[in-house]
Amino acid sequence: MAKAKNLSITQIKSQIGYKKKAKLTLKALGLRKMNQTVHKKDSAAIRGMIDKVSFLVKVEES
Repeated sequence: MAKAKNLSITQIKSQIGYKKKAKLTLKALGLRKMNQTVHKKDSAAIRGMIDKVSFLVKVEES
C-alpha cells in the first residue's frame, strides 16, 4: 500500500485586496498570516483549494 503524501502549504502573498472567496479558502486551509506554513495530507479536496488560491500560496510535497 502506498504511503499518503503530505503537502506543505505556505502563504506567500497577503490576502488583502483579493476576493472574499480567496480569503475564505485560505482560512479553510488553516492559513492566517504571511509566511505561515501548514501541513495537510494530499487529497483531491485540498488540491482543489490550492488551485483556487495558487497565486497566494507555495506548495511543496513531502
